[in-house]
Amino acid sequence: MSDRTISGVLAIRADVIARSKALREAQSISQPSVVTEGDAPSFTQTLKAVVAKVNETQQQEDMATESYERGETNDIATVALIQNRASVAFEATLQVRNKLLSAYKDIMNMPLG
Repeated sequence: MSDRTISGVLAIRADVIARSKALREAQSISQPSVVTEGDAPSFTQTLKAVVAKVNETQQQEDMATESYERGETNDIATVALIQNRASVAFEATLQVRNKLLSAYKDIMNMPLG
């Protein structure tokens, strides 16, 4: 086999591994977890975990974009998928934040008497 053929096979292998990883991550995000009353996390813990997950998604998007820009990968579909996932996660977090602020303002404006 020539070096060109070997590098092509290795590139295809890396592409398959990256797509498989993206699919596994997408499946783990979409599956709801069951929480019983005894081990339910607090609101603060849940909020911190969600923000950390969104941050991790943003960092993955940055790494994938930089990898594509440097020419290390040529799979634009995976890069676009990761970018869209990061965008949706950020927008959802922003909407939750807006709803929380709105609820806080409503509570603060309630009369006390």
